[in-house]
Amino acid sequence: MRGATHAKWAACAIAVALTAAACGGGSDSGGSGADGIVSSSWGDPQNPLEPANTNEVQGGKVLAMIFRGLKQYDPKTGEAKDMLAESIETKDSVNFTVTVRPGWKFSNGEAVTARSFVDAWNYGAHLKNNQRNAYFFGYIDGYEKVHPEKGQPSAQTLSGLKVTGDRTFTVKLSQKFSTWPDTLGYAAFAPLPRAFFDDHDAWLAKPVGNGPYLVDSYARGSQMSLRRWDGYNGPDKAQNGGIDLKVYTDNNTAYTDLIAGNLDLVDDVPASQLKNVKADLGDRYINTPAGIIQTLAFPYYDKQWNTADGAKVRTGLSMAINRKQITDTIFQQTRTPAKDWTSPVLGEEGGFDPTLCGKACEYDPAEAKRLIAEGGGLPGGRVTLTYNADTGSHKDWVDAVCNSIKNALGNDRACVGNPVGTFADFRNQIIQSKMPGPFRAGWQMDYPLIQNFLQPLYYTNASSNDGKWSNKKFDDLVDKANAEADPAAAVAAFKEAEKVVRDEMAAIPLWYQNGSAGYSERVSNVALNPFSVPVYEEIKVN
Repeated sequence: MRGATHAKWAACAIAVALTAAACGGGSDSGGSGADGIVSSSWGDPQNPLEPANTNEVQGGKVLAMIFRGLKQYDPKTGEAKDMLAESIETKDSVNFTVTVRPGWKFSNGEAVTARSFVDAWNYGAHLKNNQRNAYFFGYIDGYEKVHPEKGQPSAQTLSGLKVTGDRTFTVKLSQKFSTWPDTLGYAAFAPLPRAFFDDHDAWLAKPVGNGPYLVDSYARGSQMSLRRWDGYNGPDKAQNGGIDLKVYTDNNTAYTDLIAGNLDLVDDVPASQLKNVKADLGDRYINTPAGIIQTLAFPYYDKQWNTADGAKVRTGLSMAINRKQITDTIFQQTRTPAKDWTSPVLGEEGGFDPTLCGKACEYDPAEAKRLIAEGGGLPGGRVTLTYNADTGSHKDWVDAVCNSIKNALGNDRACVGNPVGTFADFRNQIIQSKMPGPFRAGWQMDYPLIQNFLQPLYYTNASSNDGKWSNKKFDDLVDKANAEADPAAAVAAFKEAEKVVRDEMAAIPLWYQNGSAGYSERVSNVALNPFSVPVYEEIKVN
């Protein structure tokens, strides 16, 4: 998963803090039992919390608490299950009829109807609204008219969406997409209340959703406080009184606060603490597989990195990285060297292939040197690896990757890390196409399909194709895969598309990431879902 900007939020969230009148509260953390408040580490989201405008992890955590969509991903298996969808029916994988369950409401009392979804999707898709996740609506008929690649929109709404009743609407796709219903648990497809459209600035200042939590207050750089919504009628009601998401720019500090009893949950144990975490926390340490892969992306908008022989250089760099040594020594078995561009959580039936990358993902200094030399050498004489320095222990592994590259190539100047202070600044530089070389590009799945590991990242002009890679053969194979009615045939076609990513080394796969978390004695029933996000609503305060 994985951001754009908007008006009033700039005054309330992006700037410094929301006013007391706009947000209120936030000081009642603590307590115990069903009304106890859980404190958890967090990082400021890049953008306002509009569902179609958030494609990064920190904002996604909040959306997952304040919204529920047609589908919900099972917190244990990742399976897409009906939530607000009473049914989603199709005979041809192009035309779908959606029926919304009765009785659902937004936290302001407004009923959730078919129009709540149709209006939200039309808003998310339209070019004028500049939504980062607009691409996810691209399969709905009429998208090219509301979001043209060039020029101005010639329509205001998607022709493929039609409200047919208070609780029913139809969707016509522009091509067959057999697994399309399984994508509908992604936050971009969440419903929106009329308040979002009637007073957009006020909604941005204090988002209104239909999930088990309410946004109570937000002070950027400090804390977001969410509180249980007692009017929520879903099956996954909050088992605590709320969540205080505390902003940390260094997860070592968060870990120290956890050990000291000043924080209940850290959902990303820093690499430097992994040697001690079992001794520190015992059974309160969680290490579980997750749908996350860490890669190095390339700035294909920079001609130095987009040459005829560039694939040789990129493959050589891949073979200069000693993944096993790095994952063993730095990550203490919370990472596994990557063998493809997906995740083991998919299973081989779902498209994971431990043989796909082959020797291109194995450490081979001699072959690395040969390929890089054949490809014309490193652009500018060395690799500059850019990363955000505030979360994820990225400095440790970036330094290790650089050292591996320098050792493999026998050149002390071959690689240097380039830290950016905050995740938000890092993402802004990426969006503005300002990367001076390869950059950190971790991907947390939005939904458990092989399509999600490939299309958003590598399809031409896709929402998270931050390096601007483009390959017609890959695009055509993805289109073919999405048109397959048989899920197994679709997976096979996606694997053919993934081979193009491999052959061009469009991005360097580094390792699959486990979810790694720790929690205090004050809380229990703590778990991470397959997306490596805490299942906040299930946490109990002792």
